[in-house]
Amino acid sequence: MADIEDPIHSTWLDSNRLVPAKFVRPVLEYTRIEAAGGFILLIAATIAIIWANSPWYESYFELFDTHIRFDGAIFHIDESLKHFINDGLMAIFFFVVGLEIKRELVVGELNSVKKASLPAMAALGGMVVPAAIFVAIVLLGGADEAVSGWGIPMATDIAFSVGVVALLGSRISVGAKLFLLALAIVDDIGAIAVIAVFYTDSLSLASLAVGVAGLVGIYLARRAGIISMLFYVPMAIVVWYFFLESGVHATIAGVALGLLTPVKAKYSNEEFRQKAVAVLDRWNINRASADAEARLDHDALELAAVAKASVSPLDRLEHALHPWSSFVIVPLFALANAGVRFVGNDATFVEQVFSPVALAVAAGLLIGKPLGITVATWIGLKLNLGVLPPRTTMKTVLGLGALAGIGFTVSLFVTELAFSDPILADEAKLGIFIGSGIAGILGYLILRTMKTPQEDFDDALVGLDRDPG
Repeated sequence: MADIEDPIHSTWLDSNRLVPAKFVRPVLEYTRIEAAGGFILLIAATIAIIWANSPWYESYFELFDTHIRFDGAIFHIDESLKHFINDGLMAIFFFVVGLEIKRELVVGELNSVKKASLPAMAALGGMVVPAAIFVAIVLLGGADEAVSGWGIPMATDIAFSVGVVALLGSRISVGAKLFLLALAIVDDIGAIAVIAVFYTDSLSLASLAVGVAGLVGIYLARRAGIISMLFYVPMAIVVWYFFLESGVHATIAGVALGLLTPVKAKYSNEEFRQKAVAVLDRWNINRASADAEARLDHDALELAAVAKASVSPLDRLEHALHPWSSFVIVPLFALANAGVRFVGNDATFVEQVFSPVALAVAAGLLIGKPLGITVATWIGLKLNLGVLPPRTTMKTVLGLGALAGIGFTVSLFVTELAFSDPILADEAKLGIFIGSGIAGILGYLILRTMKTPQEDFDDALVGLDRDPG
């Protein structure tokens, strides 16, 4: 049965068609939350930097060094507040990332080889070139011990990059925004693989086996039709804990759980309509019964259950957790990890800025990201791997590539995994701040020169007026 258009909807984007209803509008809602979350993230990072360099800096480091202990029959946790945020709360952030990856792979911009090829090619260039630049600079600078940080400039911060795109309004087409999001999702997949493979110091196969067994149990339960969160939430905690104990970073468990979440609802749109109509018909009959109130309450609960089953678990969980991830968890992470102390160190601020690590990270983000993305996209176009979205030129790609150089959240995360030396970690964070900040400004300035649809239309009218024909 064809979708019935709502008469108040006048555009394709607002219609009830499959693509805008199930993919484009959820993605745009996702980007709106990310854009707003980017603003809160910036505030949290600024507070962390000011606090860490204030006369009260000791309270900052003491707070996040505070230990949280829990001893249970199965679980034993003894982590600093900072590590609890990085290992625990950030698992929820990566779970939301896993949900978005699942959506893109099943119904989004990555659900076919044809769709995924060009953004995947662009993302690959945007990962390889920054890593190569980082390695080259630290080796030339004699900082061989810092080579392990090559993964730091590979990441793209979706919240900040989407936030800058939001400032540009209609100058950036919906297609270009989706291209950036698809690129960033592939970037996330690469970052997750790097964290899992290259930043695992030691491995407990027994704990990992239990964690994987938990994932298999969740998959089998899903296949068996179990839908209660009373089962899945405790199982998710068990999986997270044993991944934490295994040495594979616990956030990988969040991604795996996200990928296991069903993207399809129990009832289709037509099935929902039929069941809802049946319940409403019965509701009209029950209004006249002697025990109307009890029956109507039952009908309302049944209608609510039908409505819930008509929304996919992925959509429900993303809707519930995404605001918490963007407005609480990621800002807390920034507050705990962005506090670089520029005063009171043996090295001066200028020495920190021009250290090989800071320069390598900044250059990787500021030069490597736009260069890698633009060149890889150009190669992909020459190889006919895909086409650019409407109103998207190579200049747009260059601007989007610069915005992809905003590598704040995941770059800070990888820094904590790559460097145990606090001096190297602080230098890397400084490079992240400088490279991300300049990349964001550069991307904005490039994309600010793009014309809005109205400006294109006005230019076309002027051209017609000047055409003697």
